[in-house]
Amino acid sequence: MELWEGSAGVCKNGHGEILMVLQGKKDEEKLWAVPAGGKETGETFEQCCIREVLEETGYEAEIVRQLFMKTGVISGVEVKVQYFEIKVTGGDSKIQDPDGLIHEIAWKKVSEMSELDFGFKEDREFLMKFTGSLQV
Repeated sequence: MELWEGSAGVCKNGHGEILMVLQGKKDEEKLWAVPAGGKETGETFEQCCIREVLEETGYEAEIVRQLFMKTGVISGVEVKVQYFEIKVTGGDSKIQDPDGLIHEIAWKKVSEMSELDFGFKEDREFLMKFTGSLQV
C-alpha cells in the first residue's frame, strides 16, 4: 500500500484563537483546517510542519511539542499526519502556497468552531480540547 506522510501545525494565540486556513481546489468546496501538508523527500516531520505553516500562512514558527500522529487509509493510501503544537515567531499573514489551495488565513475563536466546515471533521473536537473549552 502506498504511504503518504505529512505534518500539521496547531497554534493558539494569546486570545485563545487557533490559526486556521480555508483550503480547497478551485472547483471544490472550501473547508477549514490547521496549516498542514505533505513531507518532501528527506524532510523530517518537524521540517515539514515549519515549511507548510510558512507556505500556507506567511508565519514563521517553531515547534513547541509533538501532539499526536493521526493515521488512516484514504482511497487506498495509508496516511500518517504528525500534529505539532507550534508558536509564531515572525512573519506576516500572507498566502504563499505554491499549490494554490489556500484561500484565506484566519485566527478562529472557539465559539466559531461549531459553525466552521472542517476539512477533517475529527479535528473540531481536538481543537476545542486544545483550547481548553472542552474538557477531555
